[in-house]
Amino acid sequence: MSQPSPKPPPKRFQLPPDTTTAYARDGAVILRGLLTPAEVQRLAEGIEHNLAHLSPLAAVASQPDDPGRFTEDFCTWQDNPAYQQLLFDSALPDAAAQLMQSTGVRLYHDHLLVKEPGTRQPTPWHQDQPYYNVSGRQNVSFWIPVDPVPLASTLRLVAGSHAGTWYMPRSFRDQQAKWFPDGALAELPDIDVDPARYRQLAWAMAPGDVLAFHMLSLHASSGVGPTARRRVFSARYLGDDARHAPRPWPTSPPFPGLADRLPAGAAMDDASFPLVR
Repeated sequence: MSQPSPKPPPKRFQLPPDTTTAYARDGAVILRGLLTPAEVQRLAEGIEHNLAHLSPLAAVASQPDDPGRFTEDFCTWQDNPAYQQLLFDSALPDAAAQLMQSTGVRLYHDHLLVKEPGTRQPTPWHQDQPYYNVSGRQNVSFWIPVDPVPLASTLRLVAGSHAGTWYMPRSFRDQQAKWFPDGALAELPDIDVDPARYRQLAWAMAPGDVLAFHMLSLHASSGVGPTARRRVFSARYLGDDARHAPRPWPTSPPFPGLADRLPAGAAMDDASFPLVR
């Protein structure tokens, strides 16, 4: 009696080679149509669930006199099945492995960013990694809108700014150095005053498009128009060289108790950061 044929291995998503080259060079790349319409719809449902059940980490990042509202939230994937489906079962983990050039892919955290119609509040130039408790070069953030995003309100990035310089992270509203002591890191240059020196990348995006960028890539965005809603979900992944870098101050987002479980310099092998590939 013949044995049944073995099942083929799961099909892996494959990026074009020039995409990984562009990511390594520029620190950012656009992935057109990475998500299916069904995945976008499911993600939109997850975002609405998140907005209706904000976590203790949620914050309104816009000023009180802003005619719109900029809402952020972090680390809610454990309680949101729609987020879990995207983070674990979509093409994101495979794309992350290729962009990071990493064998393993570990979920770091999720981040909700919603600008309601008429929100004037910009997101100032900054890098993400200095706010975090992670060292290492293999990482990627996916910026995923579920609404059309015109060029005027999309994410802007400085090409090549992921090359290694860490700039001082400051609070967005009052520009306080809450994460590193003053003078510990280089101060952020004036990006917009010298566009020839700081080449910017920006793409208008449709639902299904995904913007991938390195956690050291400088990025910023403007407000949104009076009738435009910009719902964005960010998924952040870590690669093989990621290591725990405890800080003597709260990171953004914080991970309470992690320093008791994971020593400095250890791989991010913790239940808070599951392997997804």
